[in-house]
Parts: sequence; structure tokens; C-alpha cells
Amino acid sequence: MTGRPAAPPGWQVWTALGLVYVLWGSTYLAIRYVVVTVPPLLGAASRFVLAAAVLATYLVVRRGLPALRATRRQYANAVLVGVLLLLGGNGGVTLAEQQGLPSGLAALLVAVVPLWVVVIRLVMRDRPTRTTLLGVAIGFAGVAVLLGPGARPEHVSVGPAAMIIVSSLLWSIGSFLATRLELPPESLTASIAEMLGGAFGLVVVGLLRSERVDLQAISLSSALGLAYLVVFGSVVAFTAYSWLLGVAPVSKVSTYAYVNPVVAVVLGALFVDERITLTSVVGGGLTLVAVAVVVSEEGRRRRSQQLTVPADAPAQIPDELQGRDLRSAT
Repeated sequence: MTGRPAAPPGWQVWTALGLVYVLWGSTYLAIRYVVVTVPPLLGAASRFVLAAAVLATYLVVRRGLPALRATRRQYANAVLVGVLLLLGGNGGVTLAEQQGLPSGLAALLVAVVPLWVVVIRLVMRDRPTRTTLLGVAIGFAGVAVLLGPGARPEHVSVGPAAMIIVSSLLWSIGSFLATRLELPPESLTASIAEMLGGAFGLVVVGLLRSERVDLQAISLSSALGLAYLVVFGSVVAFTAYSWLLGVAPVSKVSTYAYVNPVVAVVLGALFVDERITLTSVVGGGLTLVAVAVVVSEEGRRRRSQQLTVPADAPAQIPDELQGRDLRSAT
């Protein structure tokens, strides 16, 4: 007899979700430690090369070399997505934190990714609901507050914060394309190609910025931070996230999009004395409420369409707003 596998126990789902909450939320703090003595873009590139090597080894051991098969077009598309996600998204975060932007504030600004996706959908003539548009308006009002001087340390200009906004837009474009381009059929293979493509872009731009790695100058805290990003940020959390997408409702999995920034703010305040100002609380609160509204509304809209649209009809709500491609920009 055959049938659907039994659902895993609730404690397993919440344990995996907790890992995604904490590990992805903590990557912003780890990045802050890394960029103290490691060049930001070359350091990020090394992280993704190492993570790709670990995932590729795991995939080959479990499923053999055929699991890595894909067409040139599929690999090229994955590389393009990786450049947008990791060079455009992660690269901007590392540069901004190197220039003094608090890790908690960086996380709050990255949280607008779902809002940018809605804007992209508008440009592509896929009109969201009024509730979604209201959420987007509230979210960008929160971003405007976060860009003000009250949310930033006095010695940090608006430049690094604006860089995060551009990075989140590039990440959103990458997420949007990831659901529309033909990628390798094995999701781990696609992720490996994305990591390697993004790492290549990070190396090229890093060298153009004259970044150089001085191994003797790397501090222990930076080395440990980089190791943490590779093992826990890119491998453990990603594995937990991928497993969750197969066993838990997307509405539950996608809650990480507005929980991660809260974790990042708390960790930044506890470990590196980042100040939590009234301005940052107001701006961050508006942004996270907006993200929650947008994600929940799009989930509700998708469920409604699944009840009224034939099973063989194409999905109307992009998966990038359902959690599949909202992987943390760090």
C-alpha cells in the first residue's frame, strides 16, 4: 500500500523553524564580526564557495553524480540568480556593515524584500490586492523612518543604509526570476550553482575594489564568524528550511521573514551594544507589520485561488512571496 508520508511530530517542525529563526537571524551579527578583519566581498565569496562544496559533497554521497546533471541553460540561469542574490544582496549587506551600519538595522532594512517583490509584480502587470498594497505603503513608510538619523548612529551616513535598500531590491529581482527561469531540477544543485555564481561575482567585484586577504591579519573572532556563516548560516539553516518547505504549511515557514530581523536586533544589542532607539523601534515595527500583512494576505489569496482554480491551471501567486525563494539575504 502506498500513500502520503505521515506528517512529522510538531516538535520537529518547531525545532527546525527555531533553527531558521535563530541561525538566519544571527548571520547579521556574524557578518559584523567577519568584516572587522576580512575583506567584505572576498570573505562572502569564500563563505559561499565552502558552503557549495559541503552541499555538493552531501548531494553526491546521497544521490550520486547524476544529481548534479543540468543543461547549460539551467546552470546559466542559476548563475544569474546567484549573482543577483549573493553579489547584489549579500554583498551590499557586508559592505554596509563594514561601513558601520548596525547589524540589527541592516536586518530590518533587508526585511523589505517581500515588499519589493510586490512592486516588481506591479511592473509585470500582476496586480496585488488592496490589502497587499496597503501593506507595501506601510512598509516603505517604516523604511523612510529607518533611513532617518534617529535610527542610525551619528557617525554613520545614510549611504550604507541606502545600499541595503538597493541590495534588497536586487535580492527581490533574483527571487522573482528564480520562479520564472528554468533552473536545475534538483533544488540543491540549483542552490550550489547559485552559490558558485554569486561567489564568482563577489570575487570579481572584490578584486576591482582592490580587496586583498591578509591571513595573518584575520582575527580569531572574524575566523569563527566566517566558519559560523558557512556551517550554520548556509548549511544547517538552509537544510532545515528546505525540509520545512516539504512538511510544513508555507504560511508557517514564511514567518521567518519577519522573525529574523527581531532576532538580529536583539543579538546586536546583547553582544555588540547596538542601541535600540525609539525611531528604530517605530520604523522597524512598521516594516515588520507590513511584511506580516503582505505575506499573510498573499498566502490567503493563494489558498483562495487553489480552491477555485482547476488543479492543472498555472499558479497565480508567485512562490517568492510564499517562502520558497525568500532565503535570508545574509
